[in-house]
Amino acid sequence: MAASGDEIVDGTDPIWWRRLVGELLGTFFLVLASVGPGVVNQRLGGEPVSRTAAVVAPGLMLASIILFMGAVSGAHLNPSVTLAFALRRDFPWRRVPGYLVAQFAGAVSAAALLAGLLGGHGTAGLTVPGPGIGAPLALVWELILTVGLLSTILGTASGAQNVGPLAAVAVGGYLALAGLWASPLTGASMNVFRSLGPALVYGQPRAWWAYLLGPLLAVPVATGVALLLRGPGGGRVSRRVAQGRPQQ
Repeated sequence: MAASGDEIVDGTDPIWWRRLVGELLGTFFLVLASVGPGVVNQRLGGEPVSRTAAVVAPGLMLASIILFMGAVSGAHLNPSVTLAFALRRDFPWRRVPGYLVAQFAGAVSAAALLAGLLGGHGTAGLTVPGPGIGAPLALVWELILTVGLLSTILGTASGAQNVGPLAAVAVGGYLALAGLWASPLTGASMNVFRSLGPALVYGQPRAWWAYLLGPLLAVPVATGVALLLRGPGGGRVSRRVAQGRPQQ
């Protein structure tokens, strides 16, 4: 049962399956836009998709997904986002496993589609450390970048600073801006499944632990920053944003 049509208060979620489908579909399109440019360039030769376009495309895709399905699932599309919302008490822990499975399935499905239609092309489109960047340094950069992403998401979802649809601009903008300067270093993944799903499909799990630990270690750091800036989570507005609004 929902309170005022906005919050789940008794643990019952009649549209849980829609939320999982939304997370799978949203993650699918986000990973498709993230991995696709590199695979297209490798397949066609040269650089028909420029580096600028390749890093802006995921940001625009993320903004679009937040706008079209954020009210269904919260549009997490990233395990670090789901865990951060749960740690902030904005998202129930019992729903975390389902979201993570859906996100992983979406990432793998997107990579499998690209591999099936365009073939395997080494590390093209994958997130790997740049020249002279070892796995430990890649981990540090992924941690820092993900803290910024999570801080943007938690901030725009908070009761004091909720900006509604403009959150899509802020979050998508951060993803694109981070990619513009940091993608040569690590690929600017900031998402465990965006990195590991395609790496498993293409059989190129290079420095995989950096792309696992960096974004995950960012979760407690970002939630700690949110606590310092805004106090404890669990407010009505932030719960609505994190969980999606139950449909009537």
